[in-house]
Amino acid sequence: MARIEDLTAEVTAFRDERDWKQFHNPKDMAISLSLEAAEVLEHFQWKNKEEVDTHLASHKTEISEELADVLYWVLLMSNDLEIDISDAFRKKLKKNGTKYPVEKAKGKHTKYTEL
Repeated sequence: MARIEDLTAEVTAFRDERDWKQFHNPKDMAISLSLEAAEVLEHFQWKNKEEVDTHLASHKTEISEELADVLYWVLLMSNDLEIDISDAFRKKLKKNGTKYPVEKAKGKHTKYTEL
């Protein structure tokens, strides 16, 4: 499994080889991240559970590509904004663990303010 640092190096090299950094300001990268996330959502929009299951079975490659596009922008943004995304992820997971303690949240989809 690739490390975040390795993936970040690959994605920045890809971008820099094409001289695209000039277009990658935080606003436009955030917009691109949101657009790619919306493309993930398109795979599930208006489908019931059975249709989702069928779609997943026949479109896994396309969905994986959209998820990879989301990761691309997360890695570029975190790199360019000098955010250690691994550290940020771990801190956020710990914070969520406090907001959603197992003894209160297990098996529930309730928002933390309602637990």
